Amino acid sequence: MGIFSSKKNTDDTFDAATSVLDDISGDYTLDASHSRLGFSARHAMVTTVRGQFGEWSGTAHIDTANPAASSVNLTIKTASIETGSADRDGHLASPDFFDAEANPEITFVSTDVSRDGDEWTITGDLTIKGVAKPVTIEFEFTGSAQDPFGNTRVGFEGASSLNRKDWGLTWNAALETGGVLVSEKIKLEFDISAIKSA
Repeated sequence: MGIFSSKKNTDDTFDAATSVLDDISGDYTLDASHSRLGFSARHAMVTTVRGQFGEWSGTAHIDTANPAASSVNLTIKTASIETGSADRDGHLASPDFFDAEANPEITFVSTDVSRDGDEWTITGDLTIKGVAKPVTIEFEFTGSAQDPFGNTRVGFEGASSLNRKDWGLTWNAALETGGVLVSEKIKLEFDISAIKSA
């Protein structure tokens, strides 16, 4: 692999992935304590602010032979938003943005799943503030493992982007230099560890 190759080589960063399952089909519980539901946005047109949701739960059904029979369900506690700034988190939870008191949960329910090798594409309805819109997320299967506690785990990494205005998250402030304080485009980032049901 050449030094200028655009292909991500994770072997240089982390230990090589493991594989204990020939077929990952089955029912899984998403392990929030070893996963991340993250997002990033441009701030003041010059930097990227990153955050995540600290409290969420979810399940998945994986069918490798018939990917369309697979499904994912997520429930996120809106007020668990974390960006490293208590003031900013409070503003995001306020009626200006997510209005967490009136809308305590964000949900995602898959409507279509397809697969090409280790690449999975999941489309589903993301509901924020009572507004449901379709989102497509590209996932890469990153391996399976048996942990020291007897759990069989599978891993996925995924990403997508959306326009927050589609869900009524319209608050912004104009900059004197042009542009806006918070980008309308939001990038979503997923690092998922899921435990296979017994």
